[in-house]
Amino acid sequence: MSFAEVNLFGVYVAPISLMMVGAWLILIALRRMAHRFGLLRYVWHPALFVFSAYMIVLSSIVLLATR
Repeated sequence: MSFAEVNLFGVYVAPISLMMVGAWLILIALRRMAHRFGLLRYVWHPALFVFSAYMIVLSSIVLLATR
């Protein structure tokens, strides 16, 4: 499947940018749940953990979009 630009209110946007925004919104929800249950206390480097979770979510969205 080839990705084509998306017309967003008259501006052509690359589809990866919309996927990045979607992954960021999902990550906000995941980070709030992890903070609520105190899971980030057990992580050695919380910022690195959140970044890696973002990359996992983004790559999952890209893989789902290509199918």
